[in-house]
Amino acid sequence: MLLNIYTFKKKHKFATQLENNNALSVVKQSIKMVTPNIEAKIFTCTESRALAEKIAEAYGSKLGNVITSTYSDGEFQPSYEESIRGARIFIIGSTNPSSENLMEMLLMIDAAKRASARHITAVIPYFGWARQDRKDKPRVPIAAKLVAKMLETAGATRIITMDLHADQIQGFFEKPVDHLFASTIFLPYLKELKLDNLTIASPDMGGSKRAYAYSKALSSDVVICYKQRAKANVISHMELIGDVTGKNVVLVDDMVDTAGTLTKAADLMIERGALSVRAICTHPILSGNAYERLENSKLEELIVTDSIPLKHTSSKIKVLSCANLFGEVMQNVHFNKSISSKFLM
Repeated sequence: MLLNIYTFKKKHKFATQLENNNALSVVKQSIKMVTPNIEAKIFTCTESRALAEKIAEAYGSKLGNVITSTYSDGEFQPSYEESIRGARIFIIGSTNPSSENLMEMLLMIDAAKRASARHITAVIPYFGWARQDRKDKPRVPIAAKLVAKMLETAGATRIITMDLHADQIQGFFEKPVDHLFASTIFLPYLKELKLDNLTIASPDMGGSKRAYAYSKALSSDVVICYKQRAKANVISHMELIGDVTGKNVVLVDDMVDTAGTLTKAADLMIERGALSVRAICTHPILSGNAYERLENSKLEELIVTDSIPLKHTSSKIKVLSCANLFGEVMQNVHFNKSISSKFLM
């Protein structure tokens, strides 16, 4: 009798579970049928409009409508002039100083969050303030960490950026970070040059990892410059580790600011017997006397991306667009496809 009762209860429990599973399956199917496809919309910050237009074209879309109102004291307010409720929003903007570029990105993210966008992806070709990624002396901020927290607090659910000054900045975020490498843009160009006796160089010890990655892809030698700074943007001493005699040298760095390091390194290498010196720098900040230094240096060519708009033109500067790279990655992110092919190094 007890066995029959136990068997009955077991069968009843199984039937109840089966019924619940069937009901859950029906609910899931119903939700799937009524849930609309998420629409993707692309918007831009003011400074990055030229690049954003090219990215939107590469993506196969057009830029969304945003207007910015400015008060007489300089305060500004971006406004989305179309519905973004339930959509995936891509906001394109480099956060290089002045601080208005970062502030505009934060305001646009906040506005998208308050307008009920489902996903808010900050597309930051150049992640500004990244040189302050640690305390290199007492009583200084870690600005890169602060910027990461501000972006997340504003409402960003994903970050897409390129060639961070320090890879570990990815760890400052609690949200997913897609850290792209401009090597996917630069390597094909370098191969087209077909330089004999090619040698890759790092302008400082911190960039040695990047230089070794390029040398591996190009099967070339590596040399490193050792420098000491008197203060920010001022080099007191530079020495070359390695032989560049009879070599065509390509310096590799993530950014060029005042161009002091690059031009000093190029002049030093020519003095040491290099046939030619080129430089690859992802982000062309080019502040202060950078353009004048470039023109007066032994540097044959400076190859950059358009992550930051150039302030002036120069016969020595070659610009390769990163629009296709970002456009393809944004498409893959939206359609949940792999982007691992874009991480060459």
